[in-house]
Amino acid sequence: MGSSSRALILIATVTIIAAGIKAAEDLMVPFLLAAFIATIAATPVFWLEKRRVPSALAIFIVMLGIVAVLFGIAALIAQSGSAFTQRLPFYQERITVVVIELVGWLNSIGIELSTDILLSYFDPTTALVMAGNTLRSLGGVLSNGFLILLTVIFILAEASSFPRKLNEVLADPERDMPYFVQFADNVNRYIGIKTTVSLLTGLIITIVLTILGVDFPVLWGLLAFLLNYIPTIGSIIAAVPAVLLALVQLGPGAALIATATYVAINIVMGSFIEPRFMGRSLGLSTLVVFVSLVVWGWLLGPVGMLLSVPLTMTAKIALEANPASAWIAHLLGPADDPKGLLKRARGAGEPAVAAQSPAPNASEATDRT
Repeated sequence: MGSSSRALILIATVTIIAAGIKAAEDLMVPFLLAAFIATIAATPVFWLEKRRVPSALAIFIVMLGIVAVLFGIAALIAQSGSAFTQRLPFYQERITVVVIELVGWLNSIGIELSTDILLSYFDPTTALVMAGNTLRSLGGVLSNGFLILLTVIFILAEASSFPRKLNEVLADPERDMPYFVQFADNVNRYIGIKTTVSLLTGLIITIVLTILGVDFPVLWGLLAFLLNYIPTIGSIIAAVPAVLLALVQLGPGAALIATATYVAINIVMGSFIEPRFMGRSLGLSTLVVFVSLVVWGWLLGPVGMLLSVPLTMTAKIALEANPASAWIAHLLGPADDPKGLLKRARGAGEPAVAAQSPAPNASEATDRT
């Protein structure tokens, strides 16, 4: 079979899989959200188990915390989201007035613009409508809370036994288990660091907007937390509705302070904090982030946009764990490869982490996982 035939088969396979995901959107969204929550919850569960807490009790304790968080988010969206939706026409009207005043000022200094043409090509109220739709969509998904929580419980219950099953079915556990261990460790580390940074980002945004007196600060902090999983682009999307609301509610000064806050947080978190703890190897190129945002958003809606980067990052980590597919992970990553992951993978035919630490044997891999 020629290379062109293999390429056509690959394209057809990807197309069929994408069509299946799109058709099963109502089922896939809760399941993927449950898998994402289970990945976050696995770290505290394993931490409790290492301190001799029974597995069932550890899962029960962590699930209590997850239930409290999910119910808190659902209550916040139900209360604040409803109030925001009711005030949305007023905000839209105020934004239109601000745009008209801005156009009038520009015309007075010799810059001729038409308000109708400007609003037809660029309507600032779209950002507020999009924010409201995103929150309503998330609230709709959380309405399937029982299904999501049940799926999370089953995933966590199977997590401890999966390494043993995998060790039994692999033809060469000594060779293959390190790849799975590397994949699991990197996914857990990425999700853990990203969640911590996102929580810190949402908390700072909430505090600053509360001090400024912007309406619904907790709602915008929640939106910043969720969209922070999308590097760079997510921070910009999260900033637009909050800044517009500060502009129409409090004036240009408050909008400028809100903008400076978002920019400062994006620079500090994105350029210093995350690279320091994650390293460049756990990154994606800006183009891949944008394409994954569009593709997953089309397949799974707003929730797919929120999970787009974690899903793509998981695929990249899986590809990077195997030397045979490390070159694909390199293409998905940032512009440079400072740690030489691709060269090491091509060289010795070992996992990319082999040059940093010796590969564990199968029993050690089972214990670590």
